[in-house]
Amino acid sequence: MGLVLGLLLLTGLTASAEGVRVRDLATIAGARDNQLVGFGLVVGLAGDGDKDPVYTKQTVANLLQRYGVNVQSQVSTVSSKNVAVVMVTADIEAFAKPGARIDVQVSSMGDAKSLQGGVLLQTPLMGADNKVYAVAQGAISVGGFTAGGGGGGGATVTKNHPTVAQIIGGALVEREIQTSIIRDGTIELLLRDPDFTSAALTAEAINEVFTNAAHALDSSSVQVHLPAGAESELVDFIARLETIEVTLSSPARIILNERTGTIVATASIHIDSCAVSQGSITISVASSQKASQPNPFSNGGQTAVTQSTSTEVTESKSSLITLPEMPTVEKVAAALNALGVTPRDMMAIFLAMKQAGALQAEIIIR
Repeated sequence: MGLVLGLLLLTGLTASAEGVRVRDLATIAGARDNQLVGFGLVVGLAGDGDKDPVYTKQTVANLLQRYGVNVQSQVSTVSSKNVAVVMVTADIEAFAKPGARIDVQVSSMGDAKSLQGGVLLQTPLMGADNKVYAVAQGAISVGGFTAGGGGGGGATVTKNHPTVAQIIGGALVEREIQTSIIRDGTIELLLRDPDFTSAALTAEAINEVFTNAAHALDSSSVQVHLPAGAESELVDFIARLETIEVTLSSPARIILNERTGTIVATASIHIDSCAVSQGSITISVASSQKASQPNPFSNGGQTAVTQSTSTEVTESKSSLITLPEMPTVEKVAAALNALGVTPRDMMAIFLAMKQAGALQAEIIIR
């Protein structure tokens, strides 16, 4: 299988790079999203709904009973061809107030063919504490479709996932989740990518603006003490804090993905002086059939089919190439590209350099 050529050079996070805002590096402890989930019905599916499973019929019967139609004793007569039972999920942000709208995802739970054209009926969304925090309802939007299935051939075409949909702003927040971000006069920043160096540099950058206000607790958290009077103007303080820029130094890292042929290397990788030889062996096996005919006028001769196989081994020529010390990814890429190697061969070279101790970088294989 051919590999897609890909050597992506990430040169943005070097020691001389432009600063990255605190808001892009970290989140504030306590100001987190919460997950909500609900069980509901999508109606109006024009025959593409569930094929009458028991739980769908029971859910429809329970819904009808809420409106005074008692069919509990005749659940087996209820049809669900235009109805699908679904799970509704959503993330509610911190500080979301009652009346605010959030997006929801709707996923078929049964054997419905498609949710296209359906409408979600009022569905309570509960948190992990089994309390209702939002209510979802409305016409759903499906990013796919299923067509065909009829006629003599029975061909069917499906694009994306027609049994998964979403409703933008489809849920109304009914209850606010109490959130506290101040603890003992401090707030805590949680780094999205834990790293001791990043935590120390973040604390240093904050202290340049707010003197002696921050210190790194560990590789993933930085504690910031609120200056005098900041607690009464917390929003303004956090807004100033998030705009502080931090100059980071990215780790030396190479990501190898053999399935896609992608190589991603940061700008800080370093290669010591070494020599590289790249060659490959190609084995070609060809199989063919030939017909063996009897001699003319022979008695008892029969035509026979014979199998013929030929094998050819080709080894490409290569030479030992000396590579000088290369402190930047640009020079490494230029040197390896000069060898004319494929992405798969380049991965093997990186691994061999690492084993030889010439490559000063972390290698991650996906």
